Amino acid sequence: MVAKTYTIRDVAEKADVGVGTVSRVINNSPLVSEKTREKVLAAIEELDYHPSPIARRLSTGGRSQAIGIIAPFFTRPAYVGRLRGIETALLESQYDLILYNVETPEQRDDLFKRIPRERRVDGLVIITLHPTDEDVRLFKQYGMPVVLVDSKHSELTSIIIDDIDGGRQGTQHLIDLGHRKIAFLSDYIDYPFGFGASQQRLKGYRQTLERNNVVFKEQYHRQGDHSKAAAYRLAQELMALSEPPTSIFTTSDTHAIGCLEALQALGLQVPEDVSVVGYDDIEVSAYIGLTTVSQPLFQSGVDGITTLMEIIDNGSDEAPSRSITLPVNLVVRETTGPPPSN
Repeated sequence: MVAKTYTIRDVAEKADVGVGTVSRVINNSPLVSEKTREKVLAAIEELDYHPSPIARRLSTGGRSQAIGIIAPFFTRPAYVGRLRGIETALLESQYDLILYNVETPEQRDDLFKRIPRERRVDGLVIITLHPTDEDVRLFKQYGMPVVLVDSKHSELTSIIIDDIDGGRQGTQHLIDLGHRKIAFLSDYIDYPFGFGASQQRLKGYRQTLERNNVVFKEQYHRQGDHSKAAAYRLAQELMALSEPPTSIFTTSDTHAIGCLEALQALGLQVPEDVSVVGYDDIEVSAYIGLTTVSQPLFQSGVDGITTLMEIIDNGSDEAPSRSITLPVNLVVRETTGPPPSN
């Protein structure tokens, strides 16, 4: 036999009060006497009543009680790490999460225009994607609070990663080990989405080479899709050069894993023949002993949500924007060592 599902009207009838009074008790309104509150709470407990999300949203002054997350390729490990932080931060709140995956620039542009108008969410966390000035104007026109994670706009609050320093740390580690033939393997720098992380990491790499009087060689910079397969191919191209590198610094652990597989297929030892440095410090990196630049994926998700909820709760979507920079740190494991003596 299926148990009966009770409604807010059943609770009101049981407590001998109006539906509005039950709604005010559910939402902790101070406009209810303690005696009435206790009577309503007793009825809720007796009927085992659970307010529906829709009823709850209608009773909170027009708020949807939902947070929107816009993220590209959200199944990639780095995005999963940020989403875990977001989910954890939301556990203690009354907000639901609506996740919008973006696979193309056209999807991104549509969401940036449509979501503020529809008002299905009370605020947005946008991961990695870069809104245009026109997008920001629409957010503000419709009163949509927005926090950026891993991207930046002068008029929006941003949680960013110090990727220039990440590029510096990974490169300096290899130079300190004695490497001078240091390759750099990245996502496409001129990606249609305009991702800035690889550009910033490349900047840190090149600046560090210059500071240490190491000549940058164009043939040592390889770009490709964000996949192990692309990295596998690019690593083989690097090792086929007449003067192959003794180390490879990649802009993701996914790329680093592809490099390791390619070097193994070529019969090369890591780090005896070639050193490899990754970026992100995803969960699998520790298991395979990958030296990598660890970025605070989980923490950036937590900070993005808590900052957004602060803006929403304070009703301060017009507050001055601010930029919060999170540091990175190098984690040295087994894939780096001195260059081969020959």
